[in-house]
Amino acid sequence: MNFNPRDHYFRKAKKENFVARSVFKLEEIDKKMKLFKPGQTVLDLGATPGSWSQYASQKIGPSGHILAIDLNPMEVKLKNVDFYQEDIHDFNFENYFKEKSLEPQFDAVISDMAPKTTGIRMTDQARSFELCEMAFSISQKYLKKNGFFICKLFHSDDFSQMRDMIKKDFNKFEAVKPDSTRKISKEIFLIGLNKK
Repeated sequence: MNFNPRDHYFRKAKKENFVARSVFKLEEIDKKMKLFKPGQTVLDLGATPGSWSQYASQKIGPSGHILAIDLNPMEVKLKNVDFYQEDIHDFNFENYFKEKSLEPQFDAVISDMAPKTTGIRMTDQARSFELCEMAFSISQKYLKKNGFFICKLFHSDDFSQMRDMIKKDFNKFEAVKPDSTRKISKEIFLIGLNKK
């Protein structure tokens, strides 16, 4: 089957006013696991173009709050989302919590971060693992007890290492390849539920 960038999920995203088809990956994970609830605070890493923030924003409602961070500009503006175009390494979380008078922890850390691909499989996989590791270390610091964690990983031999790290910190681990993921894609979503 030929690669079709304007496939069923692309058209569905346009029809439902989402900025990217990736929204359906998060929706599928959420429908399966019932993760998002009104009033939650969410950290969205690698947020651009904004479809994960759009979905989470609807689910957590006006009483919820999202901090979205990406190196690239975000296309959508949402009332309960603060977007920062910044390198995650440089982001000052403590200042942010103080300025917003928020509790210094999130109910959820979600990451759809992906490296700029080189076409060299091992390089791309190694970079993807580094991003997943970074998202995980942020969750260790800023995720509440019983919170949940989602991150995208390009499947590789590093999968078991990442799985073991998540299992150590969370009561339940799941690995999901949503139906909306392109068949040729190596991406898999790692999920930690109920942080210890």
